[in-house]
Amino acid sequence: MSSGAIQVVQLGIGWLIISDFEESASTLGFLGAAIAIPSIIVNLFGGVIADRMDRRLIMIMTSGVNAALMALIALLVTTGIAEIWHLMVIAAFQGFFSGLDGPVKASFFPLLVSRKNMMSAVALSSVTWHISRIISPSIGGLAIRYMGTESVFFAGAIGWLTMLFIIISLRVPYNKPETQRKVLQDLADGVKFIARSRFFSSLILLSFAKMFFGMQYLLLMPLFAVRHGLEADGLGVIFVVLSAGAITGTAIVPKLQKSNHAGKFMIGGAFIFTFFVTGFAFAPNYGVALLMIFCAGIMHSVFLVISMTAIQMRLPSNYRGRVMGIYTISFALMPLGGLMGGNIAEVFDERWALTISAGILALIMVVTFVTQRELRTLRGDQLMAPEESGA
Repeated sequence: MSSGAIQVVQLGIGWLIISDFEESASTLGFLGAAIAIPSIIVNLFGGVIADRMDRRLIMIMTSGVNAALMALIALLVTTGIAEIWHLMVIAAFQGFFSGLDGPVKASFFPLLVSRKNMMSAVALSSVTWHISRIISPSIGGLAIRYMGTESVFFAGAIGWLTMLFIIISLRVPYNKPETQRKVLQDLADGVKFIARSRFFSSLILLSFAKMFFGMQYLLLMPLFAVRHGLEADGLGVIFVVLSAGAITGTAIVPKLQKSNHAGKFMIGGAFIFTFFVTGFAFAPNYGVALLMIFCAGIMHSVFLVISMTAIQMRLPSNYRGRVMGIYTISFALMPLGGLMGGNIAEVFDERWALTISAGILALIMVVTFVTQRELRTLRGDQLMAPEESGA
């Protein structure tokens, strides 16, 4: 439910900035920075908090606050007093609480499933995320066109409230840590754990690069809708097709994960992804753009599901919150990448913004394939490595 809320709100804010406020690409970029910077900062400490406090109670708090923020922006738009600075401030608060919510959810999720079912659970989680991305933007696009932009923010508030009630209904035992050390010491231990492991450090850095350089199109999507002469419902269709591709990719990933070439599929999927993003950027018409974004969605899922499964399966439980707090920074880097993309689009245009970023990501994937043997040779059976004991 919260993922659906995120999608409709992203659609609504982007359309509000470009269509209603008639702002430029750089404004989209600054909006991305307003979301990302507080999210990245709190992500680090969110992981430490997840290892020290009741994760369920934290998620109840973050869901409630996000619902309130969405209701506030809906009221501002409805009354006609919303301004750009309102969006920036509310986006920054949402980034802060979402940054806390991310690592907590990422470390809470494995508590609900057994390790033998983890691979299937990660794939199922990805499917439900992308199903919400199909339903939410399509409804959101129609809602904006026929009921006004404020309607998607009210829907976002309802989505977060629904998530709040679901979390309240869950009953997961909370085992308080036996020892309570200083927050900075716990954070340092998490960083040291990643630094000691070439596997974790290289895979997490690769995820950072993929999200920062590869996902800028999400924030810049309203510009492409305008380029193809679309209304808000047409923008929603682009998100629908993107998510349909992601679900397709998630459906084929389990077979790829079980092969002896899981690492090659992961890196190769991200590399091929860059060509489809470039194809989308320079698509001569709407139909070709939809085909390219569908294929990009497939390749994105191949990378995301394999990499996330590899991290979740090989991560010791006593480091889970701290490491996942650092890993989930990758998702905060998506809107921050939009700052780079928005400013490039301001100088050239949105097509070159995506193409330049995709070229950088493709180069990173080539270097990774050549230099990181442990990632390149990752096999499906290695995703099932037994849980380590540790610190």
